[in-house]
Amino acid sequence: MTTDSRVDQAVTVSLNDLKNGTVPLETLQEAFGPDSLGILVVKDVPQEFAHLRRQTLSYASYLGNLPPAELAKLENPKAKYLTGWSLGKEQLKNGQVDTFKGSYYANCAFYIDPSLDCAKPTAKFSADNFPEYLSPNVWPDETVLPGFRPSLETLCRLIIDTAVLVARACDRFAERDIPGYPKGYLEHVVSMSNTTKARLLHYYPQAQSALAVEGDKTKEGEEEEEDDWCATHLDHGCLTGLTSAMFIDEQRASPAVPGPGDLPSSGTSASLPPLEELAASPDPQAGLYIKSRTGQTVQVRIPRDCIAFQTGEALEKITGGRFKAVPHFVRGVRASVSDGRIARNTLAVFTQPNLGEEVDIEQHITFGEFARGVVAKNTV
Repeated sequence: MTTDSRVDQAVTVSLNDLKNGTVPLETLQEAFGPDSLGILVVKDVPQEFAHLRRQTLSYASYLGNLPPAELAKLENPKAKYLTGWSLGKEQLKNGQVDTFKGSYYANCAFYIDPSLDCAKPTAKFSADNFPEYLSPNVWPDETVLPGFRPSLETLCRLIIDTAVLVARACDRFAERDIPGYPKGYLEHVVSMSNTTKARLLHYYPQAQSALAVEGDKTKEGEEEEEDDWCATHLDHGCLTGLTSAMFIDEQRASPAVPGPGDLPSSGTSASLPPLEELAASPDPQAGLYIKSRTGQTVQVRIPRDCIAFQTGEALEKITGGRFKAVPHFVRGVRASVSDGRIARNTLAVFTQPNLGEEVDIEQHITFGEFARGVVAKNTV
């Protein structure tokens, strides 16, 4: 791990102030301006968030530990694994396949239309030529992972609801500082998009014996490169909503799905019980890192009862560079601390323009064209 990083407290605002439109423009400048980290933390979120977060992030462990045959049913190779389950399909910075984390991708078009299971096709983009965004969700069978879908959908709706308010605040800032910025643009994108995607992540516990021994990867007993777990990258949407990570000792809190007779009932359907969450990360170096505008590596910790939002490439293009995308990476719990026990789970919700919407007005590039190029670079 490099030694020139620091821990920083991200700019924090109250959800009530977002609703009332009373967040000072100076605060938005501090969060999203040219000298910022490009991230905003929202506190005082709805009371149900705490339970939804714990329940949904617990499902990341349940899902990641399903039998291989069940996980294979959730894979969609045609969509380059951008719907359903993905493991070992992305590349780390050294070109090696990433087996540190598993991901479950879900289209969030249900936010604007419950009947939609993916983005709407356009004249240029169809399920045949852009399945990455136009393939329906691949949900686990309710008998295999009961309660998973409603838990994830409900949490995603809450995060997108909050993202709409953050977007409204961003618009206030942009309308003042960016000539020609369309009034209410980002709020429109976030609230009306059918391309928003969620990514539920499960960073598997790492044992010392599991460490790789060649290339940039760490030999046993040596120090890890800072972004070996998730190479430094930019999100390619507008605003990314993030929960704080959940750390679970999977030897103490078993991620095996209980049998049908052991499931508690909640209303008319059964849900899996939330797993025991560690009070804090056993590894203080695990977490989200941002490359600041000055080139310094900054660790940002998201409080458990808050939602964070960071800026992506589409927003940078739309605003002519006035909003900067956030270069960031994630570190899981080091093998020397985890020893095959500690998993890290989190959820990211990527709010994005609709496929046919232009993100580069000068070159007339739509979000669909831009996203297609990003996907081609990031998948094996």
